[in-house]
Amino acid sequence: MISGIVNADFEAIISLSIRGSDGKIYTQDAIVDTGFNGWLSLPPDLIDRLNLKWKRRGRAILGDGCECVFNVYEAVVFWDGQYLTIPIDEADSEPLVGMSLMEGYQLMVQVFEDGRVEISKVKAV
Repeated sequence: MISGIVNADFEAIISLSIRGSDGKIYTQDAIVDTGFNGWLSLPPDLIDRLNLKWKRRGRAILGDGCECVFNVYEAVVFWDGQYLTIPIDEADSEPLVGMSLMEGYQLMVQVFEDGRVEISKVKAV
């Protein structure tokens, strides 16, 4: 299970461990964003610090209807006890955890300041 906390802005925050190209593990807080269907977005300065490998360009339609083109990188993250290689979308925003990373999991959020955030694997039936 992955756990976190709701901040004063009612954002569900979890900590992620991301492996840089130097093999070092970096810890980064990220906002759980159910409106983001990608895996994980990181700002350009963090992508540079981690020296992530560029993979391709991506394209998305934002909530306001605008089309956005962005760089997609690759990183290894520690997620629920496992190392996963996932795509990282470059975005000028706070780091965001998207729905693709949470596929197969249940998200529980207590929506008040200091409320619990829990992401737990759904057992197959």
